[in-house]
Amino acid sequence: MSNWTGSLPEQLTGPLVVAGAGVSGSGIARLLCACGADVTLADSNVEVGARVANETGCGFIPLADAEENVASYRAVVTSPGWRPTSELFARAAEKGIPVIGDVEVAWQLDQAGAFGEPHTWVAITGTNGKTTTTGMAAAMLAGDDPDHPQALPVGNIGVAVGDALAHEPRVDILVAELSSFQLHYSSTLTPAVGTVLNLADDHLDWHGSFEAYAAAKAKALKAKISVVNADDPVVRDLAPEAISFTLSEPKAGQVGVRDGYIVDRAFSDDVVIAPAEAISPPGLAGISDALAATAVSRALGATPEHIAKALASYSVSAHRGAVTHRGSGVTFVDNSKATNPHAATMALKGVERYIWIGGGQLKGAHIDDFLAQNAPHMKAAALLGVDREILRAGLEAHAPAVPVFVTDSTDKHEAMRDIMEFVYRVAEPGDTVMLAPAAASLDMYQGMAERGNIFTHLAREYFPHTESDGAHDES
Repeated sequence: MSNWTGSLPEQLTGPLVVAGAGVSGSGIARLLCACGADVTLADSNVEVGARVANETGCGFIPLADAEENVASYRAVVTSPGWRPTSELFARAAEKGIPVIGDVEVAWQLDQAGAFGEPHTWVAITGTNGKTTTTGMAAAMLAGDDPDHPQALPVGNIGVAVGDALAHEPRVDILVAELSSFQLHYSSTLTPAVGTVLNLADDHLDWHGSFEAYAAAKAKALKAKISVVNADDPVVRDLAPEAISFTLSEPKAGQVGVRDGYIVDRAFSDDVVIAPAEAISPPGLAGISDALAATAVSRALGATPEHIAKALASYSVSAHRGAVTHRGSGVTFVDNSKATNPHAATMALKGVERYIWIGGGQLKGAHIDDFLAQNAPHMKAAALLGVDREILRAGLEAHAPAVPVFVTDSTDKHEAMRDIMEFVYRVAEPGDTVMLAPAAASLDMYQGMAERGNIFTHLAREYFPHTESDGAHDES
């Protein structure tokens, strides 16, 4: 990389300012400097920013100065965390200075030959299921040599895109989990295969509207081959002629399920791939992710044998629907990753009766449809987090007979302990306790992982495992 002598893409010539000295900002600054770009790092924390700039070999400017002098730069480069309404971006827009994302930068550098022959990119996005689908697809495309895989999961999962591009030995296929934020700041990204898994209210506080959110996600479909979810009418309408996947029996041009097996009718006449019932995570959400991964992988030539082998060995990542504890006859499921109502609905599907734990940051999402659909299956509900009262009011309207407990504690441990004490009072042998919050976690926790871990820890404390509970905890 440091010896690269190629030409920078036009948009990356001239002085660039990178917004923020965090992990993403420092990473993209380092990548650009290695390619010979003229880079200045901007951050409100002068001490941290100057240190990171020194480490990456680029210049530094306080954020306020960058805002004042934004017209001096050819482009502003940003990480996904920066909102479009940020002062720096508003001033850039006034001056006609483009704002581009770190993934877009990596794409442009790759296309310019910074890493040799351009890589094959796969873009996977959607409101829910991105991480699972990305992991499955990367496994399906990895090839037969585990020490030298042909594909890597990158982006918001696995390896940072820049690191993957420079990976030694070279990996040809980058299976990228991309958020709406990353896609919002992309303009020329054109993957070989792109898919949108589903769309529901999420991050509306960031994008401003569902339409803007959906438009960002739809950029993944600027691909040479597009794959959409036929069961999601909003997604289907984004690209009506695209290859699609469905939980139903597939038609021509689809990957679907017939007689309990995944079947490909998109890239072959009628090929049986693998059994659907053994997929991890179990349930319709896991099967839908597997269908999407199968379609994406078949588009790049993966064989039925490779796909079946990958699905048989794939294990769901933590906090995505695994049974994390069985104790005193009660089953505990950690789906802390269900950070919006759509994800929570998918997590709760197929469970006939459960004690629901929800709450956190709703991010502007509407919850009436979610509660109306799922409340009839709730034995009881326990709520925490900043938007708990919105959920309480919704449950009172849609399920007045469901017992509801609300903790007002803002301490992450104390709040979850309050929840578990309530569960201890109402749970009986045979019950299932579902942590599927339908809301984000950052009002109280460092992230969804910490929320799930505390939930599981307290479940094990309050509900000891016995021989009658069968297999021990899965995590």
